[in-house]
Amino acid sequence: MSELKVHASACDIEPMVHIEEIRAAFAARLREALLANDIPSWGGGARLAKLAGVTPKASSKWLNGETMPGGAKMLALATALKVRVEWLEYGTGGMTEETSGFDANVEPAPGPVRYYEYPEISWVQAGMPMEAVEISNVASCEVHPSDAWAGPNGFWLKVKGPSMTSSNGMSFPEGMVILVAPGFDVESSQFVVAKMVDTNEATFKQFIWDSGRAFLKPLNPSFPTVEMDDEWALVGRVVDAKWPRSAL
Repeated sequence: MSELKVHASACDIEPMVHIEEIRAAFAARLREALLANDIPSWGGGARLAKLAGVTPKASSKWLNGETMPGGAKMLALATALKVRVEWLEYGTGGMTEETSGFDANVEPAPGPVRYYEYPEISWVQAGMPMEAVEISNVASCEVHPSDAWAGPNGFWLKVKGPSMTSSNGMSFPEGMVILVAPGFDVESSQFVVAKMVDTNEATFKQFIWDSGRAFLKPLNPSFPTVEMDDEWALVGRVVDAKWPRSAL
């Protein structure tokens, strides 16, 4: 399969910063939100785990700046801690709705630490071969940040339709954006974007390897699982998913 390249520089994407800085800034805001809820950060990992529905080990990594939660967990944390999700995730504005307004007597906070940033492209462009995706063809210069590395040619896609919506466990409702990393290795149970070779029609599914055969499985049981034969090719592995800021 020819590798898909997205010339994101045309969208005037700002430089990346070191990922440790991003995580450290988030951890500091998370500790601040805990204290605002009378939860001390020392030993607060267990309380935080219950709020977010994760293991204490996972929550401790958030507090230590080792990892960051994805979009759904970030939203759950913000709701439970009664803070604005834009502030918790990006450091934008005030902690709460009451403090998000402008106050001339308060010195503006520094701008949010930036993630890796990638452009959002269309599903038609996602299925195109490399030579077809030129700078002038990238219809939208909208970018979304992520702490996940998707390689030099990563891009976002907006989820369409209900095939990846599930009532149990992992779910990707319509309107979320997914970060696709072309050229990354794929293992069974990971999520991918694949395309039909003849039509270049792209789709988002779970990759399943079973008894020497590959399948593309939807999370919605109302849709069929498709065997990935020679008529299919992988575009890339999905390494992040979140609600775009415009949907919050």
